[in-house]
Amino acid sequence: MSALSDSASPLYEKVKDFVLANIGSGKWAQNARLPSENDLVNSLGVSRMTVHRALRELTSEGHLRRVQGVGTFVAPPKAQSTLIEVSNIINEIRDRGGKHRAGVILLERVEHPTAAIIDAFEFDRVKPVDHSLVVHFENDVPVQLEERYVNPALVPHYLDQDFTSIATLEYLQRCTPLTEVEHLISAVPAGPEQARLLQMPERDSCLVLHRKTWTGATVATVNTFTHVGSRYSLGSRYRPTHKPA
Repeated sequence: MSALSDSASPLYEKVKDFVLANIGSGKWAQNARLPSENDLVNSLGVSRMTVHRALRELTSEGHLRRVQGVGTFVAPPKAQSTLIEVSNIINEIRDRGGKHRAGVILLERVEHPTAAIIDAFEFDRVKPVDHSLVVHFENDVPVQLEERYVNPALVPHYLDQDFTSIATLEYLQRCTPLTEVEHLISAVPAGPEQARLLQMPERDSCLVLHRKTWTGATVATVNTFTHVGSRYSLGSRYRPTHKPA
């Protein structure tokens, strides 16, 4: 077991350290296939169960990507979106050197929205809203499920757009200025539909960003962006306008 350190940590942790060291040094590059479990068992002198646990945990942590019947690969770095700014996911993916594509699942007029949607838009009576559901892929891996409810009084031709070639945000910004934005974040387990669309195990953790936007005093959009927790993070860096308390 010369490839592993002599620390007192459990063997599976030593295997994890070994894998991460090879990734960190660049020996195993992004998207490179790792040696098979049998090869790692033979080269490291540990049990198959130990190797399997180490790879399973590294996959769950987002360091590896396992493809059934093919092998285990070094996962690309987690995608990160800005939390404070309203940003275009297409530009974010391209800025990271990735390839973006979008799949439109739904694009429809909802004549009778739920009470929750009516309240979110602050309507004084039932009014129709436009509804879209789009999956965003980075290098053919789904990274975001985008659901939008849009006020057609501010964006009258939303349903006529091809959102496989233009970002919904880009079109919205063309139509109406976003003068105020509210963000809320939650972590939830993936339901059956989310798991199917995001190609992830059901009940695995999702990072959900709820965004509400206004044009002046009128609510323009009510949005939910769902991300696979192991593939995505949200963050920002900014200068406070005053010293923190």
